[in-house]
Amino acid sequence: MTSGTKTENGVGETIRVVIHALIIALVIRTFLFQPFNIPSGSMKATLLVGDYLFVSKYSYGYSHYSIPFSPPLFSGRVFGSEPSRGDVVVFRLPKDNTTDYIKRVIGLPGDRIQMKEGLLYINDAPVQRERLPDFVGEDPCGSDATARVKQWQETLPNGVTYKTLDCVDNGFYDNTNVYVVPPGHFFMMGDNRDNSTDSRVLSAVGYVPLENLVGRAQMIFFSIAEGEHAWQVWRWPAAVRWNRMFSIVR
Repeated sequence: MTSGTKTENGVGETIRVVIHALIIALVIRTFLFQPFNIPSGSMKATLLVGDYLFVSKYSYGYSHYSIPFSPPLFSGRVFGSEPSRGDVVVFRLPKDNTTDYIKRVIGLPGDRIQMKEGLLYINDAPVQRERLPDFVGEDPCGSDATARVKQWQETLPNGVTYKTLDCVDNGFYDNTNVYVVPPGHFFMMGDNRDNSTDSRVLSAVGYVPLENLVGRAQMIFFSIAEGEHAWQVWRWPAAVRWNRMFSIVR
């Protein structure tokens, strides 16, 4: 065998390895897990700007939004199941079908959702909440580098608990009309209640169809301070939030 033939065989083997790796990555991304990062503070304090997390694609089955570039190959969901109240989910924005949002499922099909003086009501019953020590850290209200903000623990009717932030009293969406969730749709809200564009804003988000769900947020695998860049590895010792890595999203 000549050296030229050996080189050609080596190049061919490298190409095959790369193709196999790409296929495996595509299968994992489509059917198992997809990485996402958090670009905004709408889910503080549950998720922070700079968090990188894995979203399970299999949790609610698969729609064409599960496939890279979302080609409209089929409608509805395959192996579909509905999310539970309180799940943190990534979904495709119904208004443009190209933007991914991450919020918490608050309303299920047929539910009546309303905010009264900052308190969440589900089916005309107030959601239990308990005042916690103030949130202190990277400003969730978008004004200062750090801030002290009211923090609550909410408990949904199915027992799911989580923290919410309250930037201002009687904010714009602290008092709303009643939202009646249509069949096959879900009502999403951010945990940072005064700084979240969510289903309360019908003109921007509104009710989210089951088909638009991408997956359930499962685990934070990396987290870097707001304003830092993950590629600047020389800043990791001080910039990485080591205590958030490999934490489960609840």
